[in-house]
Amino acid sequence: MMITPESRLMTAGVALPQVARGLGNYEPYSIVGNQLMTSGQFPYLKGVLQYQGQLGAEHTVSEGYAACRLATLNAIAQLKQACGELTRIKQIYRLEGVLNVHESCFEHPKALDGASDFLLEIFGEAGRHSRMIWTNPVMPLNSLCLVYLFAELYPDDEQK
Repeated sequence: MMITPESRLMTAGVALPQVARGLGNYEPYSIVGNQLMTSGQFPYLKGVLQYQGQLGAEHTVSEGYAACRLATLNAIAQLKQACGELTRIKQIYRLEGVLNVHESCFEHPKALDGASDFLLEIFGEAGRHSRMIWTNPVMPLNSLCLVYLFAELYPDDEQK
């Protein structure tokens, strides 16, 4: 049996959620050539925002880690919505995270590791990526985080 991102999700006991609707006038993802980019994804679970408030104030780094992992699960659901099968993903090449961080907190890279670790767990080597962390003292919906993914797709005739 071939190991796929879908089979890794199943092994991890994780189901992809229904994709969330955007908060404004934008697309949930864009495909340009063989590049797929998601819009920012919140840490929703069954349509309910799970983490609101600031890292270092209302939330610990461990909670931030969990929030980033959950937001990444939602981003993966957007990837699947965009390309049909996660096996079309050749490489997740960039992760961008925006975290709602209190001015006294400097451990936000550890929180975003929740996203990075999850990508490696689900995509294996194809989940290795560069990343950028942005911090804000105010976020839409007072969310703890937003996660954006950038992926390269296999051409249709080269799909794994």
